[in-house]
Amino acid sequence: MNTAEPLDHRAAVAAESARFAGLVEGADLSLAVPTCPGWTLADLIRHTGGAQRMFTALVRALVQERPASRGDLRLPEREEDYADWLAAGAAEADRVFAGTDLDAPMWVWGADGHARFWVRRMLFETLVHRFDAERALGLPSAIDPALARDGVDEFLVNLPFAAFFAPGVAELRSAGPVQHIRFASTDTDDEWLVRLRPDGFGLVDGQDGPGQGGPGHGEMTADATVRAGAADLLLLVYGRLDRSAGAVRTSGDEELLQRWSTHSAF
Repeated sequence: MNTAEPLDHRAAVAAESARFAGLVEGADLSLAVPTCPGWTLADLIRHTGGAQRMFTALVRALVQERPASRGDLRLPEREEDYADWLAAGAAEADRVFAGTDLDAPMWVWGADGHARFWVRRMLFETLVHRFDAERALGLPSAIDPALARDGVDEFLVNLPFAAFFAPGVAELRSAGPVQHIRFASTDTDDEWLVRLRPDGFGLVDGQDGPGQGGPGHGEMTADATVRAGAADLLLLVYGRLDRSAGAVRTSGDEELLQRWSTHSAF
């Protein structure tokens, strides 16, 4: 079982945001983003910066119900100002997070009904789109395994709640009897077991975080298994890496794995 120290999500958001803003400073924003079909680099920045500002506004107000709009994103008129806009939004987020009790209860769309949900969500929204920007620019990418393992956990914990904006998630259910998919990180020794039932899905009972499966978790039989390093596993669950990639090993029910890939898009 992995016993790594908890991450400082606020610091990681700041670092990933700075990295992203540095990538796109002076870049050709008309470049296509291969991992986000139909998007240009400008679209990617607008999406990421807009999400960051929306999350920041939610935390600042500690909203108690789902908002009706995204609010004023203060998007610059000129695309050449996008990198500065992205950096300014991240700096504002850091100030708000620093001045907020992140254990305060508030509305979230996922599993953890506290302000800290949005800091963790912002981290992986930013990290994955930083990777997308690197693909657009033809640059190599690196993702820290500790961040990646936390990102896999964040994705799997919250995915069952995502159907209101990702309708395909509602189709993630067993084709009959209960089925299980195991996701295993080969470099951090973490495992997640997802149970698909006829009426829905979720992590197995007793899983509270990376490597924190309940008693006997590692011995439970899975109908399909996916193994990869933590960074590749993160890219896989976010649809940035195909399970046929050389860094990924799969076994078991191929139809179940295909069903997961088809309906887990975020």
